[in-house]
Amino acid sequence: MRVTVVDSPPETSLLNAYHEAKAYTDGYSLDLPFEVTLAEYVEAFYTTWLFKLERLVLATLVDKPSNDKQAAELAAGERIIFAAWTLEAREADQILMCDFLSKTRSWLMCDGNRMWFGSAIVPKAVHSNGKAYLGIGFHLLIPFHRLYSKALLRAAAQKLIRLNKAH
Repeated sequence: MRVTVVDSPPETSLLNAYHEAKAYTDGYSLDLPFEVTLAEYVEAFYTTWLFKLERLVLATLVDKPSNDKQAAELAAGERIIFAAWTLEAREADQILMCDFLSKTRSWLMCDGNRMWFGSAIVPKAVHSNGKAYLGIGFHLLIPFHRLYSKALLRAAAQKLIRLNKAH
């Protein structure tokens, strides 16, 4: 499964406002051999084995527990808070989630058989040269974040493929 790195989000992306405001943004896409709905993608993404590890960390370290039922409710549009995130915006084909500290955003979009995942990190400051300063912690974690983002997208795709084969 090939994950494509996206230089900038699609024109209709809810992540674009952050990209234009000089926040760090990234984006990845992956094509499936079948069409998938946003609800299917969101539920699969937040219930993969890999994301469940992140949910465990969030429950343990910052007291933000979550479960698969809540992920399904978020996917169905019946919930706006999930684990450490609150729904910031939702359209028919995408969602934008804001973390409880308002420092990061997570974006999921589905367009037919193409799944998109991206993030934004709100800068602590934007220098006069236009470069964003995220803070040393974020700068150090970006290489790991990029690998992890690709792994999350692959894990969601693998789960959707398994579910599709089961039907």
